[in-house]
Amino acid sequence: MANKSLSKDRKAVINDIRKKQGRAERVRGAAIVGVCIAIALVIVGAAAWGPITDFFKTSKYDDVALQDIGKSAKAAGCQKVTEMAADGNQNHIATGTEQTYTTAPPAFGPHWNEANVAPADMSRKFYTPGDRPDLEALVHNLEHGYTIVWYDETVSEDELNVLRAIGDKFAGTSNFRYKFIAAPWTAADAKETAVAGDKKTEFPSGTHIAMTHWYADAANPTEASTQKGVFQYCEGVSGEAIKDFMEKYPYTDSPEAQAM
Repeated sequence: MANKSLSKDRKAVINDIRKKQGRAERVRGAAIVGVCIAIALVIVGAAAWGPITDFFKTSKYDDVALQDIGKSAKAAGCQKVTEMAADGNQNHIATGTEQTYTTAPPAFGPHWNEANVAPADMSRKFYTPGDRPDLEALVHNLEHGYTIVWYDETVSEDELNVLRAIGDKFAGTSNFRYKFIAAPWTAADAKETAVAGDKKTEFPSGTHIAMTHWYADAANPTEASTQKGVFQYCEGVSGEAIKDFMEKYPYTDSPEAQAM
């Protein structure tokens, strides 16, 4: 009888130990799963944080008037608007053909004309160096009355966020007064600009932003003698300067104002 009692006691002890071990293993398993979930959340959160912060960087301007975004024209060091005789109206060259422009950046000239290539779609208001259309396509946008705000490779991330916010002010394709594009001026573009045989590859010293527009007399838009390239250079981004520029040179004053 004593042996049977001892056997039962040992079995009870063993079963108790096994139960404790099982609970411990389940706790460890749950802890491992919890750690894995936490790591996954951190990874996903890190990936999402960039777009979220970019959203808030621009959306904070939703209730801010265009002229109050960025610096004032004076604080941004905006130079006087200049004009020069323009040419190239309806001068379509084969898509893929590189055109040498005479200004940095261009405001007029020969350009591509191919569906889904040129002009660039009005729905896009801001481009990066990685997705910007070719110069020859954007010049076609200028012919249609767009104002293009170009930024060089030295602008800060803060200035780019301001430009994105300004682009948001011109969202949509139904209002032709919103013919606006912000686009980079890159080192590669330097190869497509020349003045009297001398390379003109950069904006005027100290400036990093340029606005261009292709002007034509609204009463007689196809008259070549009235057409002008319009330029304004700034040290920084100014919503006030952009607003003034686009009001003085609206889309209606261009060779092909009614084309998208």
